[in-house]
Amino acid sequence: MSEGEETAGVKKRRAAVILLLTMVLLGVFPLDVLLPSFPALADHFRTTPADIALSISLFAIGMSLSQLLIGPLSDVIGRKVLLLTGMVVSIIGALGCVMSNEYTWFLMFRLVQAIGCGCFVLAQALVQDLFDGKERDQLRMLMVTASGIFISVSPLAGTVLHHAMDWPGSFIAFIALAAAVFLKACFFLENQRPAAAPSKGMLQSYRMICRDAGFLGYWLIAAIAFTCHFSFIVISPLIFMEQLQLSPYEFSLTLLFYGVAYLFGGVVARVLANRIAPNTQIIVGLGLIFLSGISMLWLSAMLGLSTQTILIPMVVCTAGTTIARPVATSKAMDIFPDNAGTSASAGNTLVFVFGGLVSALINLSASHLQVTLAISFLALSTVGIGVNALISQRHQAMNTG
Repeated sequence: MSEGEETAGVKKRRAAVILLLTMVLLGVFPLDVLLPSFPALADHFRTTPADIALSISLFAIGMSLSQLLIGPLSDVIGRKVLLLTGMVVSIIGALGCVMSNEYTWFLMFRLVQAIGCGCFVLAQALVQDLFDGKERDQLRMLMVTASGIFISVSPLAGTVLHHAMDWPGSFIAFIALAAAVFLKACFFLENQRPAAAPSKGMLQSYRMICRDAGFLGYWLIAAIAFTCHFSFIVISPLIFMEQLQLSPYEFSLTLLFYGVAYLFGGVVARVLANRIAPNTQIIVGLGLIFLSGISMLWLSAMLGLSTQTILIPMVVCTAGTTIARPVATSKAMDIFPDNAGTSASAGNTLVFVFGGLVSALINLSASHLQVTLAISFLALSTVGIGVNALISQRHQAMNTG
């Protein structure tokens, strides 16, 4: 390879990473930038902050269900056209939210926005298409770490946007970012089909991958790690702004500190990836989530509810999420490399539906959120460790057999 070709390759990979990270940003931005605007949204639509929190869970479920169609179609007709279509639909949904005066209409357009945002599932398929080996695994770690940083910064951005343009500001910012990604994808991506486009129909493809216990197991572990983080994010306005009476600005700064855990977890994950086996790395991550549940229960019993008794365990939990989730995702995606779109859709649907349902259940226990959150961490991490053990036993049996 000539020096010119090598330079062109580096520039192309750099452009791909920028596009993927921007897709990650847009995937979490609609969820978290609204958090400081919960009280204003509740006042505008004459409802409660708990109903606004429910709209976040509904958004996650709607986005995940749209992925079921987008992923398999991308394996057949290519990623680009579906990404661009999804961006247009998400922009229409965001515009509808800005113009809504009734809570019902707001929920409907949030669902439209969520359906469009389902196109961001293609980020995982594009990683599978454009990168190989350790470079692919490291990029997934970077994406999870970046996701956490974006999640932590989004509420502060939401506070700034809220002060500048009231609650519609976050939707206007989303529209601007989505338009920028639309243009980037137009010029960078080629709408070529995957190298080995599947000949099976959509239902057959889903049936094939969902019969694989290892595939489902690894995605379940990724879903558990995500759910522990997502549940906290959804209920955090209820804890910090309603129960602890923090201002939106104080709440945003609190979540900004929470983002430090993602940086720490990302660094640790990269170190562990070169030193221990993937399944051991998963156990380390889930073990940290279990430890966070124990510490949250203990701190709650000893000191009661406070910013510190929530944040300290959540830093531990988030480090565990950042360590376990990328490797579980990579292990799952590597099982069916020729069906990357279908695999990403099935897995991300499980992740978001699981996260949306669990967060909605936790939201029901409004007066005991801290204890319920801690118990869910203990239960979910225990299930994840058990699933990882079953996968390891299955692989050993297959190798010895």
